[in-house]
Amino acid sequence: MQPLIELPPKPRLMTRESFSVLVRENHGTLTAYARMITGDAVKAGDIVQDSFVIAWQNIGKFDVTRDVACWLRGIVRNKWREACRRAGREVAMDEESLAAVEETITAWQADRPEIFDRLANCREQLPPSFAASISACYDEKLSTDEAAIRLGINSATLRKRLERARAALRLCLQKSTH
Repeated sequence: MQPLIELPPKPRLMTRESFSVLVRENHGTLTAYARMITGDAVKAGDIVQDSFVIAWQNIGKFDVTRDVACWLRGIVRNKWREACRRAGREVAMDEESLAAVEETITAWQADRPEIFDRLANCREQLPPSFAASISACYDEKLSTDEAAIRLGINSATLRKRLERARAALRLCLQKSTH
């Protein structure tokens, strides 16, 4: 005999490892979003960091039927509003503009969810010198001068490697869409 009501499966508890994956998957997009609404890279970084702390503290309240990226952007927006109130200034973007940005991001994510997987695959195909250059400048966020010193090459060589690496990634991404 089957039960009259089928209960949904219990949501899994969020572990440090799974939250770490959540952070890695959303950090870049959230930082870009925060930078857009704040107009300041440092403030954006601080707000994103604070937002991940809030997300971790409230992960048990997250409705698993909702889009996690949308939920995280909501936390970023609220942290920005809070920062503006504390500083006694108006929010840089009005509600209509924020809604338009949210709609654009949601549509983009729906259309292109696999792009980051494809990009990671393309990065794995780069020659080691290109991969190290990309990693130093984009993952570690070193300046070209700092990255060149770390890699033991001059800045001009690093800039040329980055140019060639970006061209190779662009070509790989174009091929992987067809």
